[in-house]
Amino acid sequence: MTRTAAPRKPRARSQARIDSILDAARTLLASEGVASLSIYSVAERAQIPPSSVYHFFASVPALLEALTADVHGAFRACLQAPIDPDSLDTWHDLSRLVEQRMLTIYNQDAAARQLILAQHGLAEVTQADRQHDIELGALMHTLFDQHFQLPSLPDDVDVFALAMELGDRVYARSMQLHEQITPRMAEEGMRVFDAYLGLYLPPFLPKRRP
Repeated sequence: MTRTAAPRKPRARSQARIDSILDAARTLLASEGVASLSIYSVAERAQIPPSSVYHFFASVPALLEALTADVHGAFRACLQAPIDPDSLDTWHDLSRLVEQRMLTIYNQDAAARQLILAQHGLAEVTQADRQHDIELGALMHTLFDQHFQLPSLPDDVDVFALAMELGDRVYARSMQLHEQITPRMAEEGMRVFDAYLGLYLPPFLPKRRP
């Protein structure tokens, strides 16, 4: 008689363990910064053996890369959240709305500020951030094209991803000087984002009909 294998459930348990590890790392990152993070401190915070952390994350950079992906998931969600077309008169309105949503994430998530804006010097995290920025740039391009008739944009420059990175540079400068994104520097970051897009987008673009 053929025996049917029982359903395996380790994936759900594994995901729960991963979530607890990431939550612990996020808490430590927000309170103590990247430099003080270790596999052992995360394990202690999560109340699990260090070997359990190593089972899922071979190193601190691997753990931080996973957290970076988590943060960018929040950024993706903010780009995919509904937008009332009637609230947009020009593409500048959309530009400001997008940056305000991203600033809200930064302001509410200390771990996001530490990972993306702080000067931690971890090449793996920086590379992961840039790769995610490319994905976010593509989503942003789609979002702008959904609401406005865009002109032809260059193929050799990712305009939206670069605009986002330039805005982040201003926020990072604010973190370096003030350990927070001040309202003044938040405004400057949004202006930089908008100004760079303005190099490729004319002041007024025809709106698309719903």
